[in-house]
Amino acid sequence: MAQPVYQTTDPDAEPPRTTIEEHQQTYDGFISLTKWSTICIALLLIGMAVFLV
Repeated sequence: MAQPVYQTTDPDAEPPRTTIEEHQQTYDGFISLTKWSTICIALLLIGMAVFLV
């Protein structure tokens, strides 16, 4: 089976560049995901403590 080929450069042979806005958008998404994951896990643990004990 052939190995997949991943393109790591733009067509002009330069590494891909991202803008500060793209970095900020990615960071904001990561922080939001982390925040909501923590809240859901905390609620799950509180619910388990209340209903299973």
